[in-house]
Amino acid sequence: MSPDEMLSLLKQHGALLEGHFLLASGLHSGRYVEKFRLLENPTATVAAVSALAERVKKYAPEVVVGPMTGGVILSYEMARQLNTLAYFTEKTADDKMELRRGFNVAGKRVLLIEDVVTTGGSILKSAEAVRQDEGIVVAFALLVDRSSGKFHPPEPVESLLTLTIEIFTPESCPFCAKGLPLVKPGSGRAKK
Repeated sequence: MSPDEMLSLLKQHGALLEGHFLLASGLHSGRYVEKFRLLENPTATVAAVSALAERVKKYAPEVVVGPMTGGVILSYEMARQLNTLAYFTEKTADDKMELRRGFNVAGKRVLLIEDVVTTGGSILKSAEAVRQDEGIVVAFALLVDRSSGKFHPPEPVESLLTLTIEIFTPESCPFCAKGLPLVKPGSGRAKK
């Protein structure tokens, strides 16, 4: 799948949104990738993961790990396609990630998978959890990298699409200046 085909898939499923968005970081953006518009469709998810699986099978993972929530769907589908185990990480009270539920990665080659990376926080915390449990991180697989080149762990990164989406502080946001309603994706409207 080419980057143009992945972009087309996002648009086709209404996953690339235009508007005025409040990001988790507190910054604002005029575009947002709503991953669940893609992930809610099994056919689209299988197609995207299949293209990514072709790129990552060379790393010979034994386990695929994704951060909760979208990473659960992706780790399962990637593991199904690569015939490996599928695990996921969950947040702790101190905002870290950990493997629970008896998941054991000790000594195993682990592929980390994520839907959309902006800062890489969740997937990097997941990688740390894998390392703490003595797993071997072999690569990262991303549907969309929108980190503007800021996500570069020491292991290889495979991404179907790289998007550059401009972000703004609330004070410099042109959408705020125009009085456009601010939306926090996934939780309704945000208040200014």
